[in-house]
Amino acid sequence: MTTYLDHQVIHWNKGTSTSLPHKLVGEEPLSIRIQGNPYSVIMRTPGDEIAHVAGFCLAEGLADDPDDFTSIGFCDGSETNVVTVTLSKSRQEKIPQHLERRGFISQTSCGLCGKEIVDDLYQTIHPLEDGKTTDLGRAADCLGQLPRHQPLRGHTRASHAAAIYNSNYELLSVAEDVGRHNALDKAIGKLFLARKLRDASLLVLSSRISYELVQKAARARIPVILAVSRPTALAVKLASQLNMSLACLAKGSGLYIFCCHHRLLSLSSM
Repeated sequence: MTTYLDHQVIHWNKGTSTSLPHKLVGEEPLSIRIQGNPYSVIMRTPGDEIAHVAGFCLAEGLADDPDDFTSIGFCDGSETNVVTVTLSKSRQEKIPQHLERRGFISQTSCGLCGKEIVDDLYQTIHPLEDGKTTDLGRAADCLGQLPRHQPLRGHTRASHAAAIYNSNYELLSVAEDVGRHNALDKAIGKLFLARKLRDASLLVLSSRISYELVQKAARARIPVILAVSRPTALAVKLASQLNMSLACLAKGSGLYIFCCHHRLLSLSSM
């Protein structure tokens, strides 16, 4: 699979033109089939397809546990853009409403009425427990180190990344993709399939924080999100109701904290 392509470009600068090599981030459709039926098509950067689909299924409520999958794999070899998921019989019986959908657009990457989204998600996702506190200084260091884990961005300057850390600020999982939703699905999916999602405590994002990303983190039970850019109003509202802490880089230096600051330490030093 190609994550980026070489392309020749013309660099214009103050009346002069120069031909230069340039790298373009790859983007291809990924078709997800559930129980043999088309379920969703996602535009993404090729790579980590199995983890991507596993994370997608967790976020969408198709699976709650890796044992819910009877099988998950490529439709025809490893060089295809189609992944097929077969769910266990017991899981199928729990989610008939999901399996009856046709022409489905992912609820974690589309726009509906804001109030409707928050109300519906609050009914299906339980608020997170307070648990351990997070040291903002160390969490900010994780955010600052994110570029080190973005080789695709280094080549193309056109990809997003999601990195997940444990309570000791050790990197558990990281993924890149042209889509920020896809990057997070991939990072979560790796831990989900490895049965290590319970260790996740901190999520670091290269993008803004949208409600979809809060939803995905909530399904994965990750209580703290730090990002380069600010959250949307809907993201803050949803995170507040789900007892999740959101913060982003502040103008100049430090962090802006938007909700649930009780989980974050070192506030006086920021």
